[in-house]
Amino acid sequence: MRQSQDPVAAVKNLTKRFGEVCAVESISFTVAKGSTTALLGGNGAGKTTTLSMLLGLLLPTSGSVTVFGEDMVRHRHRVLPRMNFSSPYVDVPRRLTVLENLTVYGHLYGLDGVAARVRAIARDLEMEPLLRRTTGNLSSGQKTRVMLAKALLNEPDLLLLDEPTASLDPDTADWMRSYLEIYRARTGATIVLASHNMAEVERLCDAVVMLREGRIVDRGAPADLVARYGRRTLEEVFLDIARRRGAGQPGDSGDSGESGDSADPVGR
Repeated sequence: MRQSQDPVAAVKNLTKRFGEVCAVESISFTVAKGSTTALLGGNGAGKTTTLSMLLGLLLPTSGSVTVFGEDMVRHRHRVLPRMNFSSPYVDVPRRLTVLENLTVYGHLYGLDGVAARVRAIARDLEMEPLLRRTTGNLSSGQKTRVMLAKALLNEPDLLLLDEPTASLDPDTADWMRSYLEIYRARTGATIVLASHNMAEVERLCDAVVMLREGRIVDRGAPADLVARYGRRTLEEVFLDIARRRGAGQPGDSGDSGESGDSADPVGR
């Protein structure tokens, strides 16, 4: 898909502290319209914290987040209807059925024709047999599918995904990736995801932002990163960076684009 030069999201000098802990430290990047961008890094790298600030769930300690041209600290209510978020680690009411949960969220999102929309998304995601089951009795993989259905109810222009295929078996995970590709092609949506599945990132993503200890250490298209580090796969690049063997590689120095003057579109 051809991408617009106008960024959907822009992060500048973004920092988030929790007491003495700095979870995200002065990161800057932009996300191109129509792209799929990955935030990669080990546990504690700042991926989920960054996604939460993009969504407006967390307020930054300093720096700025702009989505669809709006400041997410002051005016996030203006753009939230165009966004949504999915994570297998965020639960919904467990005593409600899947149908009841999706119906409640459809009304919370202010959708017209909620019942028809729920039926359509359940059909699209091949989860109609789950609708009458209580959410608390679903497997981890089934819950992952329900959370994606919830996130797609409003057909968001910006979809934020935290581990979108976590707990899914390989066949279902492959089907889910195909669905996300089709969704982006059909709607022109922009996707930002955090994932530990390097093959998934290589398949889905136009751009990667590599994080370590809350800082950006490199960025680029998956194929470009693989070539730059002289590796065969993105997983090998990830291991280099996670184990600090990437020191001295392009982008792993003080001029890695972490300053506010280097917010180049990673989807370019």
